[in-house]
Amino acid sequence: MHLAAFVEGVNHTTVWRDPRAGDQMAFSSFRHAARTAERGLFDFFFLGQGLRMREQRGELFELDIAGRPDSFALLAALSEVTDRIGLAATVNTTFYEPAELARAFGTLDHLSGGRAAWNMVTSSDAFTGANFRRGGYLPYADRYVRAREVLSACRALWERAPASTAPAEYAGRYVDVRGRPAIPPSPQGQPILIQAGDSSGGRDFGVSVADVIFSRHSGLDEGIAFRRDIDARAVAAGRAPESVLVLPIARIVLGDTARDAAERAREIGFAQIGPERALAFAEQVWGRDLHGWDPDGPLPDIGPDVRDAPVMQGRVQSKADPRATVASWRALAERDGHTLRSLMVEIYAKPTFVGSPEEVATTMAERFRAGACDGYVLSTHLMPSGLDDVVADVVPLLQEAGLFRTGYEGGTLRDLLFPRVS
Repeated sequence: MHLAAFVEGVNHTTVWRDPRAGDQMAFSSFRHAARTAERGLFDFFFLGQGLRMREQRGELFELDIAGRPDSFALLAALSEVTDRIGLAATVNTTFYEPAELARAFGTLDHLSGGRAAWNMVTSSDAFTGANFRRGGYLPYADRYVRAREVLSACRALWERAPASTAPAEYAGRYVDVRGRPAIPPSPQGQPILIQAGDSSGGRDFGVSVADVIFSRHSGLDEGIAFRRDIDARAVAAGRAPESVLVLPIARIVLGDTARDAAERAREIGFAQIGPERALAFAEQVWGRDLHGWDPDGPLPDIGPDVRDAPVMQGRVQSKADPRATVASWRALAERDGHTLRSLMVEIYAKPTFVGSPEEVATTMAERFRAGACDGYVLSTHLMPSGLDDVVADVVPLLQEAGLFRTGYEGGTLRDLLFPRVS
C-alpha cells in the first residue's frame, strides 16, 4: 500500500479557525506535517495550489485560507529537513512555460536527491488567468492539448544534456521551444508525474503520461469501477496497468470507539461547513444570492437560476445540470431529514474512514485488497498536526498486516513507488 500526505491549497477542508491550527504561512507548520508523514514512511508529501484568492459576489471569499507559499521554494526548504519522503508540487500547465517548469522541477530533484513530483493540473478559468499576462485565453476543450504540449516540451528539455551539440526542440499549437536546459540531468531524469483529471479526456491524458492518478473515488464500489476503467485505458494507451498507480484522496477520523469517532466526525464536519460556507455551496448550484437564507432550515424552495456567470469565481465549476442536482439534493434531504447545512456537510465534508484505529486499518486493507486502489492520499482538517494520530495509531496496524513498509528502500521517489523486484 502507498500512502501520501496532502496539504490542500484554497479549500473548505482545513478548519483554520480551530485554536489548535497553526499558521498557514509559517514554515514550521509545513515542516511538522512533512516530518510527520516521513516518520510514517509515506511515499510523498503533496502541496495543493491556489493561484488567486476566490471571490463571491465580487468580494474576497474570506472563509478560505488566505495564504499559500510558493510550492517550489517551500519544497526546496523541506528537502533540507527531510531525508526520504517525496516532495510533490501542484503546478498549472495552463499558465506556466516549459523552460521554467523544466528548470524548477530539475532543481527540486537535484536539491532533494531525486524526490521531486509534479501534480499536473489545467485551467480554462479567465478569473485566475487575469493574474497572468495572457489572461483566460484557453478554450475549455483545449486545456489538455496545452498540458500535453507543455509536458512534451519539458521532457525534451529534461532529456537533452547541456553538453549536447543539438538543442532541445518542440513545436506545437500552444508551445514552441528551442533551446538547451540550464541544469544537468537530475537524479530521476524527470519528476514523478501525478494527474487528477476525472473527465474522459482527463483520464486519457492521465493514463498516457502519469505515474500516479490522484482520484476522488475513495469508496469500495466506485473505487473498483474507477480502477478498472483506468486499467483498460492504460492498456489501450500501450501501458501496463501496474505502471499507473491509483491513489484516491481520503480523510480519516479516529476515536477510541466507533461512536466516539462518529461524534468527532460530526463535529469536524460542522466546523468545516459553517453557516456561511453552507450558503456559499448552495449558491454555486442555485446560481442565486441566498444571503439571509436560514442555513439550518430547509433547502431553498425556489429553483436554480441557470446562467453562465458563476456566483463564485476562482473555483472549478461543476458541469452537472443544476436542476438535476437540486432535485437529487431535495430527495436526499427529505429521505434523511437534512437541513441545508447538514446536507452540505454530508455532501462536501463526509470523511472516508471513521472509527477506531483497528476499524479504520481493517477497512483500508479491505478496499486495497479488493483492488479499489493502490493506497491513499491522506488529507486532514487540521494543519499541521492532523495526521499525527494516523501515523501513531493506524500505520503500525497496516505494517503488522504486512500491507505497508517498515522502512524506506531505494534512493529516489520513483524507487519507492515502483520498487525493483530482484
